[in-house]
Amino acid sequence: MSIWIVFKIIGSLALLIYGMKAMSEALQKMAGSQLRHILGTMTKNRFTGLLTGMFVTASVQSSTATTVMTVSFVNAGLLTLAQAISVIMGANIGTTFTAWIMTLGFSFNMANVVFPVFFIALLLIYRKKHRYVGDFLFGVAFMFFAISTLGATGKEMDLSHNQSVIDFFSSFDKDSYLTVFAFLGIGTILTFCMQSSAALMAITMVLCTSGVLPIYMGIALVLGENIGTTITSNIAAMGANTQARRAAFAHLSFNVFGVIWVLCVFYPFIDMVCGFVGVDPNSNHVNASRLSVVLAAFHTAFNVCNTSILIWLIPQMQNFVCNVIKPNASKDEDDFRLRYIGGSTIMDTPELSVLEAQKEIQSFAERIQRMFLMVRELLGVKNDNEFNKLFTRIEKYEGISDNMEIEIAKYLDKVSDSHLSDDTKAKIRAMLREISEIESIGDSCYNIARTLNRKVVGKEDFTEKQYEHLHQMFELTDDSLTQMNVMLSGRKYDLDVNRSFNIENEINNYRTQLKSQNINDVNNHEYTYAIGTMYMDIVSECEKLGDYVINVVEARMGTKQREA
Repeated sequence: MSIWIVFKIIGSLALLIYGMKAMSEALQKMAGSQLRHILGTMTKNRFTGLLTGMFVTASVQSSTATTVMTVSFVNAGLLTLAQAISVIMGANIGTTFTAWIMTLGFSFNMANVVFPVFFIALLLIYRKKHRYVGDFLFGVAFMFFAISTLGATGKEMDLSHNQSVIDFFSSFDKDSYLTVFAFLGIGTILTFCMQSSAALMAITMVLCTSGVLPIYMGIALVLGENIGTTITSNIAAMGANTQARRAAFAHLSFNVFGVIWVLCVFYPFIDMVCGFVGVDPNSNHVNASRLSVVLAAFHTAFNVCNTSILIWLIPQMQNFVCNVIKPNASKDEDDFRLRYIGGSTIMDTPELSVLEAQKEIQSFAERIQRMFLMVRELLGVKNDNEFNKLFTRIEKYEGISDNMEIEIAKYLDKVSDSHLSDDTKAKIRAMLREISEIESIGDSCYNIARTLNRKVVGKEDFTEKQYEHLHQMFELTDDSLTQMNVMLSGRKYDLDVNRSFNIENEINNYRTQLKSQNINDVNNHEYTYAIGTMYMDIVSECEKLGDYVINVVEARMGTKQREA
């Protein structure tokens, strides 16, 4: 075999993987929000979830993209784990569509057809309005060109007359389960190494249609591919949250269960599929060109049958993965870690990564409000031990908020390195501003806590009237934080930004009122200058906190507060 033929095969596989990636990303850019909407609304029961998974995966040509979206919705609380499992089942059926596309490419030479597609795609790319359609067509053209090249290269190698290759595969007993297990393991390892089940499917089709690889061994490779494709997501999910790990493990469990029962009826099941396609696997004169159809038909039949069995057992699957994947033992640890981002798998779909980051920012904002509630509680604590304990916890939260800002910013920076739509780029810029301002809110909370600590250390205390005013200011500040979280979690078009602006004006007016009153009270010797200074420090910090809240709201809504 010529070295150039080897390079041709490797290059074709690389082009195939790239074409599918480009196609998937382009479609997500064109219809990312619609796809997310479909996943969020079309999963009312296990059957609609199944159909949704099939539709989305067949559309984007990537079960990984579907799985990533599904996990993001589980994390966000928009989907239950049971609903996610049904979507993943559908994704397994939808991904078999790729095998049928390859079969089409192996059946006749599509190389001549793709060149006009390349030309049209190029024209569309230079028209900004339709550039994502152009990217999509480029991906399709690359994919079909790669498949056609692989098919032609397979014929060029003439493996059916290569005695060493024939002798190698003939050394395996095609009727032995040891051979089946060996090729299943090879398929699993190769899929994991290549990070693409489509690439292994293409290689399997080349070998089978060349007539050197018996169909039983080829199907064993396909079974291994079904397991190998789930290992990557499980490794990526190791550092993720509990629900993400459970969803990834459910995918693995689904495929392993399918492989186990198929192995129990391996030869009869394959004979049934071959009979349906019109191929006799035991014949000495098998039409090799039909074997690609057999592989695609088996892949579909396997996933359809597996889904038909397990769709009725989703509650049991859910219980199983929940028993295997336990939540973090430490509640505090779970509270202080990133929930929605982290791991490398999510980066495969940059457009969808933004959704994950947005959910993380919402979680960040909620934690900051909990930090402020601790500060409110600190104001009323009289016991020194309890005060110190709560103050230490606030300090811990402040350190965590700093780390969260850095980690989210790093994540967004990685996402921004990918090819993104202009809208998504603008969204990332707004999100970077949001996390900076949220972290500043955390700093303000900590500054208030430090002022209260200074009061305790100095053996000073506020008057009853001062306590009353501070509680009032804290109430307004908490209202602004609550409204900020509403803005971050809701849909832009359903939100009224004026509510936040009105609260901010109330805070500013109240600060001005308290500032004037404080000067009079100090002059009237109602309390010392020192306690008055600490009192106004807290009031001013609340006003600054309100400004940071408005900055977050403006970044989120893409609007500015009009000056009165």
